[in-house]
Amino acid sequence: MTGYGRAARGFGAWQLGVELSAVNRRGAEVALALPRGWAALEARVREAVLARVARGRVQVGISCSRAAAGAEAGGLLDLALAQRFCEEARSLAAALALPGDLTLETILRCPGVIRTEGPSEAASAEEAGLVLEEVLLEALDELVQMRESEGARLAEDFRSRLAVLGALTEEIATLHPGVAVRVRAALSERLAKAQLEVPVDEDRIAKEIALFADRTDVSEELTRLRGHIEQFHTLLTRAEPVGRTLDFLTQEMARECNTLGVKCADLAISRLVVAAKAEVEKMREQVQNIE
Repeated sequence: MTGYGRAARGFGAWQLGVELSAVNRRGAEVALALPRGWAALEARVREAVLARVARGRVQVGISCSRAAAGAEAGGLLDLALAQRFCEEARSLAAALALPGDLTLETILRCPGVIRTEGPSEAASAEEAGLVLEEVLLEALDELVQMRESEGARLAEDFRSRLAVLGALTEEIATLHPGVAVRVRAALSERLAKAQLEVPVDEDRIAKEIALFADRTDVSEELTRLRGHIEQFHTLLTRAEPVGRTLDFLTQEMARECNTLGVKCADLAISRLVVAAKAEVEKMREQVQNIE
């Protein structure tokens, strides 16, 4: 399932940010981007993410920067150096008898008076460790909440499809007992149209119909399909990850529907089986995304 979570917090002179984004994936995968020097925290971050996410690819971006752009402004002006430049410039002007005014702008342009020291790239891993854990959990809460909302919508879609599948199953169960009767009537009609001179052996016809009924009996398949539907409903109410179990169940549903299609030599039932298979296939596509 998809989701997004973001959290940030300041500590000392630093601002720590965590951004998470999840996309569909059958397994669990974490793609992690950490600041330089934080490799020691990678295992802890992965463990925290996988503790909350059982399926999906989660992109984790962690940033650490100075809390304010001007946090290092103090101390960048070298006042002593500026005074020396000023004194030397005035002495040089006097020695060479040169005219001209010495301005503040001129002094500030002198090399080293305004230092251009860059701030550190990030706080140390030791400094950020405890704060990172708290901010990561906050971002994970937001991510999981968004995924749970999507899961609730998918659950409603599954329930509506299960209702359709259950209705089709019961319709097949209602029609199936009449298949043998319809086959016997069709066979008798073909024999009558053939206008055979030999007498029709009713016992032989009865045996053929009995064999046909045994070969096309789908009571076990219907029972298993009903059981799978009931179990699917039960799993939708669970709080723990059930995606892999639901995936297995849809495979079993598809297997039962295929067997029904092979066994039922009846046009009306075949149409119902095709409709049931279509519902199961739609469920299989969606269940890949369920955690």
